Amino acid sequence: MTQALVLDFGGVISRTLFETHALSEAALGLPAGTLTWRGPFDPATDPLWQDMQADRISERDYWMARTREVGRLVGEEWDRMETFVQRARGADVQAVIRPEAVAAIEAAKAAGCRLAILSNELDLFYGADFRRRLPLIERFDVIVDATHTGILKPDPRAYAACVGQLGVAPEACVFVDDQLRNVRGGERAGLRTVHFDVMQPQASYDAALRLLGLPPAR
Repeated sequence: MTQALVLDFGGVISRTLFETHALSEAALGLPAGTLTWRGPFDPATDPLWQDMQADRISERDYWMARTREVGRLVGEEWDRMETFVQRARGADVQAVIRPEAVAAIEAAKAAGCRLAILSNELDLFYGADFRRRLPLIERFDVIVDATHTGILKPDPRAYAACVGQLGVAPEACVFVDDQLRNVRGGERAGLRTVHFDVMQPQASYDAALRLLGLPPAR
């Protein structure tokens, strides 16, 4: 039976914005050390993140606050998160990609697995030009992006569209996402799942490869 590895993009294939402050500062022309909020990597220094974890604000509220904050730092008014992402990640595309992701993708491909990206906002947040500048994208057989379909995870139609294009059974797919609601959506759609831990990317990819019957990739 042909198997498939289905990956979310932001946070799973790419490093989070928390992890790439130095790259963001360089791309935006900000002095090193300007961006100090670290979210899950150092909650004690990020009161806004603590508010989100306590459900006092939503995740979208958090990122819109950071977007506006960074926009003001560069002397602009930003009202869309995609402005922040595209401006902060435009300088060195490859530098924001997790090496653990590259190793796992190559291992799955070499083992004959099909590969898919299932994202809610790949082109919306990163811009279509990002794809063209990232050779890793060429490794994927299928890309389903709600930027264009308008169907967001965890809507069951998003998973069905991806599985259908892959041409495999749902149970043959291992789906990896850093958002628990999307992981649960994948489970309801019949996919095997891994809830990606941004604090432990290697362990998360090891778990995904293990479900595919493959050894860890380094």
